[in-house]
Amino acid sequence: MDARSPKAPGGDALRDAAENLFQELQEHFQALTATLNLRMEEMGNRIEDLQKNVNDLMVQAGIENSIKEQMSIWSQQ
Repeated sequence: MDARSPKAPGGDALRDAAENLFQELQEHFQALTATLNLRMEEMGNRIEDLQKNVNDLMVQAGIENSIKEQMSIWSQQ
């Protein structure tokens, strides 16, 4: 005999529905996680592009120190 309490009518159906719901939630969570990771990677690429564009504009403007040089100066302070 099963060590659990006696089964209520419809208990198996309720358990199956809960398991299906949990599986569905897990799949949605995994999809959202993948989307979030992709968006974060895209954002990182855009930030890198922005930094390069700003650096190029600074060079065009005749500013001697690039962003990398300025950042290293700031980090030493």
